This record gives sequence, C-alpha cells and structure tokens, in this order.
Amino acid sequence: MRRKSGPIPKTIDEYLSAVSAEKRVALENLRQTIRAAAPGAVECICYGLAAFRLNGVFLVALGAAVEHCAFYPGSSVRAFKGELRNYDTGKGTIRFQPDKPLPAALVRKLVKARIASDARFSGKA
Repeated sequence: MRRKSGPIPKTIDEYLSAVSAEKRVALENLRQTIRAAAPGAVECICYGLAAFRLNGVFLVALGAAVEHCAFYPGSSVRAFKGELRNYDTGKGTIRFQPDKPLPAALVRKLVKARIASDARFSGKA
C-alpha cells in the first residue's frame, strides 16, 4: 500500500496499523501462516511491503492495495498455476479480497516451495 505521506513503516506491525481493519485481519492471518511455514524467517519491510527474509534472502511479502490484498511468493506462482486458477495472479503475485483469503494450506505449500526452490534459503549456497 503506497503511503501518501508520513514515514515508511519499520515493522510489519507498523505496516498493518495503516490498513483497514478488514485487510489487517486478512494480512495478519497470512502473516501467521507464513511464520508457521517458515519459522526461521525474519520479518522486515522490503520495497514498502511487509516481508520475510530467510538466511538474509527475500522469501515472500504481503501487502494491501486500494482494491485488494496481495501475497508475493515469487516464482512459486508458476509452479502452482493450476491451484491458483481462481485467483488474480501476476508473475510473482497473488491478489485476493480480504473476505476471501488464501487458504492456509495453499500458503504453506507456496512458502515451502519457495524455500525448496533456492539453496540460499538453507544457507548452503
């Protein structure tokens, strides 16, 4: 969510405090699912979005826009194209309405696939 004025948030909590209550609930649930799927990931703000890094490498992000919420699992979107056919997707983005959040099981699969896709996440690259 682009800010018209004011400071860029420094934490995910600050980021979420600036979005509507409905979007905040959906994004907080997404946040908790990501944390469970990647317990070693560190929360951060990256490109103005609430994000997670694993071993210092960008893992995934989440955000709010005027018309929707979004999850940014990167290249995992391509691998799950069939399961995501009912969602508005982009190259590395899944857009959804806050009252129709992404299923937790799907988010877990996307995060785990993202981790498996790059040896840097294991710290062995």
